[in-house]
Amino acid sequence: MSQIEILHNARCSKSRKTLEILTDRGSDPEIIEYLQEPLSADDIRLLASKLGLRPSQFLRKGEYAELGIVAAETEDGIVRQMEQYPILIERPIVINGDKARIGRPPESVLEIL
Repeated sequence: MSQIEILHNARCSKSRKTLEILTDRGSDPEIIEYLQEPLSADDIRLLASKLGLRPSQFLRKGEYAELGIVAAETEDGIVRQMEQYPILIERPIVINGDKARIGRPPESVLEIL
């Protein structure tokens, strides 16, 4: 059985609820504080593969105005922006082996447990 991981932001209610769901089911996930330890571009591409999504599909578009930057026009450009500005990555994301799910709603992560 693989180690369950969660890309977590403790300030986010959905992230806290998703973590609670995991622990209530007996999981002791590895908590990845991705805002403090940003993912590499390769990690983001691997995450996209596990999610079955393009990076643009797990991008927090509303953060661009807050950051004062212009959205990239290509998937590679988005990956580079996610690497530089991890707040652009949707949260929470739970990873279990070769599968991952975004915890919106939090219960959606149950599909991969």
